[in-house]
Amino acid sequence: KHSLGQFNIAPVLDFEGHTNLDTPYSYKDKVGKAPSIDIDRTFNPFTEDQSNVPKTNYKGAKHIPRQISSHWESLYVGIQSKEDVAHQNFNELTFESESKDGTIFSNDTVENKKTTFQLRQKFIVGTIKSGMVVIDQNRAHQRILYEQLLKQLTSKEAVTQQLLFPLQLDFSSADMQIISQLKSELEYAGFEFSNLKEEKLIITGVPIGVSDGEVSIVLEQLISDVEHDVPEQNFSASDLLAKSMAKSLAIKTGQTLTSEEQEQLVNSLFACKEPTVSPTNKRTFVTLELNDIEKKFM
Repeated sequence: KHSLGQFNIAPVLDFEGHTNLDTPYSYKDKVGKAPSIDIDRTFNPFTEDQSNVPKTNYKGAKHIPRQISSHWESLYVGIQSKEDVAHQNFNELTFESESKDGTIFSNDTVENKKTTFQLRQKFIVGTIKSGMVVIDQNRAHQRILYEQLLKQLTSKEAVTQQLLFPLQLDFSSADMQIISQLKSELEYAGFEFSNLKEEKLIITGVPIGVSDGEVSIVLEQLISDVEHDVPEQNFSASDLLAKSMAKSLAIKTGQTLTSEEQEQLVNSLFACKEPTVSPTNKRTFVTLELNDIEKKFM
């Protein structure tokens, strides 16, 4: 105890026993005595000739025989009449007027109410407080993808999806030179390359959401935009890449959308910083005021 406590390497231990746990001195040499139990070995609870006199089975306990009633039929007297009364009362019961169909939701909640619909696989029509809104699905999706891609390029937070088999594409020397100039921005967008030499391009990773078949379309659109659409003095690699990829990956005219996809597109558009115009400064939607619609019927 002294050695352990001297260096504080263990809690203080108490090696002294408590006096209440010791055997009293007067009981030191005595042997424990087992209690005696007296039982009636002739007792049988299943015999019918048991006496009504309580028998002692062991000390302090008495056997009390079970009283068997000979008038057990009296226990069921009156039950039939109660059933008849219940049957009569059942015909007088009234029920709630509202029918229960077993569903936990009201009909308004269960029914799938459409808030938008697609027109000619090109426009999405929805209602607003002042009237209705008509959205160009292709331009709206371009705006959504443009802002998402531009954010990834500037923050360098794009996620790459590794390809099981590398994708090999053939381009001309001039096209390979353009891709080499945009190599850093393409990698920020989620592309990974293993070869950029000569006229062969080997891709080992693509951005999340881009399929293998869309890679060549994205790169060809990017090369076309660099050659024709972007003036050299206003050239911005990140902005160019975001616009070009948004144009390639956006929903096309003629593509059918489900109700959920339509609502997702509308909500994502109005969550953008600039929802009114596409990346090429074209209107994404128009509104029709209720007053203008009423004037058509005058």
